[in-house]
Amino acid sequence: MKNIMKRSTTKNTMAKTIEEPVNNQEVPEKEESGMARKIHFSEYDQYLFGRGTHYEIYEKLGAHPTREDGEDGVYFAVWAPNARYVAVIGEFNGWDTQADPLEKVGPIGVFETFVPGARVGQLYKFFIVGMHGEELFKADPYGYECERRPGTASRIADINDFSWTDEEWVTERQKFDEKKDAMAIYEVHPGSWMKHPWAADNEEGFYNYRELAARLTKYVKDMGYTHVELMGIAEHPFDGSWGYQVTGYYAPTSRYGSARDFKYFVNYLHRNKIGVILDWVPAHFPKDAHGLANFDGTAVYEHEDPRQGEHPDWGTKIFNYGRPEVKTS
Repeated sequence: MKNIMKRSTTKNTMAKTIEEPVNNQEVPEKEESGMARKIHFSEYDQYLFGRGTHYEIYEKLGAHPTREDGEDGVYFAVWAPNARYVAVIGEFNGWDTQADPLEKVGPIGVFETFVPGARVGQLYKFFIVGMHGEELFKADPYGYECERRPGTASRIADINDFSWTDEEWVTERQKFDEKKDAMAIYEVHPGSWMKHPWAADNEEGFYNYRELAARLTKYVKDMGYTHVELMGIAEHPFDGSWGYQVTGYYAPTSRYGSARDFKYFVNYLHRNKIGVILDWVPAHFPKDAHGLANFDGTAVYEHEDPRQGEHPDWGTKIFNYGRPEVKTS
């Protein structure tokens, strides 16, 4: 969840990118950043992704509103190493599988394109023809926002559209010593902690992230907690999993609002001196057709051998962390 995640209270334990040659492999030149530069999955991106050290991969894969050659639109990129054909389909092209094909970038298996006229808020998916000719309709593994279930599409989002006002809390966090300072964590499942009475326009009674922010903050402060830990907040298709069978690791679930609403929630709690911890579920993922399983018709994110890649008790897939590209994701 990009800059949302950067404001969580979990420590960043990822090592800095090492840019020295490995096994005499030449390191591609790093591209200079800048708003005027086109987004592109460069040789340097491929190098880091292939080593499992591209810690900002979410800034390249996925959907990113941008401007190219004087036209506003969206840059799309997806990793599908064994795909025969990849296209992006959505509300911007009538879900036409031939309208906006993606071009393969180098041998690592990333596909990319720029779609003029695509805009924030529109739904989309990746159409993939797999190695054996199977036709797959996949949600974006790096999407920042998703269609509310039972819909399974991704939604174009601009995660730079929010003005954070929690600088004081972020600064104070740097001084926090978990071995000495007081820490009391309240674990909460947003969908069941508090609900509205039944209404025709909100049968499930869910509180929006913005509504939840005020109610939860008052309760937590009254009870003396210092932190809130959100259970299974990433996008997931099945309510019964309580958020622990994830299909969208970079998207806060749309059950309770938009990505922008979620930022409001985090910002509100921080301004009230409450830390936010996000549960993260890297152990397994569901087999839903729109998700990560058999992403390009082959075992991309999971182990190919079912003895390693299947969790029989849960009916889920297990990540193959032996693949650098999976590890960096």
